[in-house]
Amino acid sequence: MKLVHAWLKIPFWKRVVAGFVLGALAGWAFGPNAEHWFGPLGDLYVTLIKMIAVPLVFFAVINAVASLSGQKSIAALAGRTFVWFAITAVLAVGVGLAVGWIVKPGVGVGVLQIASDYKPKDVPGVLDMLLNLVPSNPFQALSGAASAKTADGMTVLVPRNGTVLQVIFFAGLVGFAMVKLGERVAGARKLVGEASDIMIQVTRFVLEFTPLGTFGLIAALVGGYGFEQLRPLLMFVVALYVACAFHIVVVYSGLLLAHGLSPLKFFRGAAPGMQVGFVASSSFAALPVSLRSATHNLGVDKDYAAFAVPLGATIKMDGCGAIYPALAAVFISQYAGIELSVAQYVIIALASVLGSFGTAGVPGTAVIMATVVLSAAGLPLETIGYLYAIDRVLDMMRTMTNVTGQMLVPVLVAKETGMLDRQVYEAANSDVGLDEGHA
Repeated sequence: MKLVHAWLKIPFWKRVVAGFVLGALAGWAFGPNAEHWFGPLGDLYVTLIKMIAVPLVFFAVINAVASLSGQKSIAALAGRTFVWFAITAVLAVGVGLAVGWIVKPGVGVGVLQIASDYKPKDVPGVLDMLLNLVPSNPFQALSGAASAKTADGMTVLVPRNGTVLQVIFFAGLVGFAMVKLGERVAGARKLVGEASDIMIQVTRFVLEFTPLGTFGLIAALVGGYGFEQLRPLLMFVVALYVACAFHIVVVYSGLLLAHGLSPLKFFRGAAPGMQVGFVASSSFAALPVSLRSATHNLGVDKDYAAFAVPLGATIKMDGCGAIYPALAAVFISQYAGIELSVAQYVIIALASVLGSFGTAGVPGTAVIMATVVLSAAGLPLETIGYLYAIDRVLDMMRTMTNVTGQMLVPVLVAKETGMLDRQVYEAANSDVGLDEGHA
């Protein structure tokens, strides 16, 4: 027990960094065998996170809608949140295009081959996405899975598109019903609040596994990825990491400073969510950590955060939906020797910003978004297959950018609306574990 207590006393972010470093060393030492030995550890961690994400969002959103002061308040907060989602997405597209112009990752690249496992993505229509927001069976949406047939005819369970958005939609309706019924459902409202508190506690338990999960995920990645895969597209990898880092450090910091907030304290508080986003490459997997970081570390009102952070995890994609498609379009135009016109640049920007909202909840968002942008700009669609071979490495930085933005916007809106606890924000806490502090 003393060893466990000593481990838990180490700051959370330091434990995650230790898992990352040790995982990289293990992956390097064991090579391809690392996937077999350590991969299951990472898979177990991602499964644990996904296990808690849907019930956490469900009870938190119901509790939030029932607690916030009426429908007009929620509508105003939602409108302000969407505006900041759009503003930061526009800025992200600008960063992606600018880095593409400066770094020129598509110039001087040899002949590329389309990844052997690349399959063209079907881009869903806008009407299909809107209809998918409403769950035909809310219990199936809460299960997070649907049945499907494999190539050999076997029935299996697979993740449903738009699951989180469907859960938010249904939970929002339940919350509005509680507001409408008032004191007649006081007991149900109390029960939902208690269920939300229980899920927050379960989340704290699961998050203690993050360092071990990080170790497994990174060991499997480093062991399974050879440098030979990265070498032909190394400049594109560098360009994407530079663009995302610039957007996080410079653009986000500028927005925080404009709101009178310290960027250093924001990044310290957001660090756990950013770390999980990077190693897990999934906004959905990082959602419980992001939500905990936004409230416990950054001081965002827990009722507003329960609405804004899950929504951001499905439609706020600065890395996957804005920077990556814009940069990929510039890369492919340079590689193919196609001179882009001003009109095409405008189309790329518009398609990146608007398309990121339209592909909410679709698996493989980055590839879908790149397909949408390339199609809109008249660039060859098959060339996205060149980048697919290194997509896992790209997805780490893209997702960390997504997750950072998903925590940033609620902080900005909370500051503008008086829903930010400055005392918590200024404390710059970075622990999201088992402590009994701010829930």
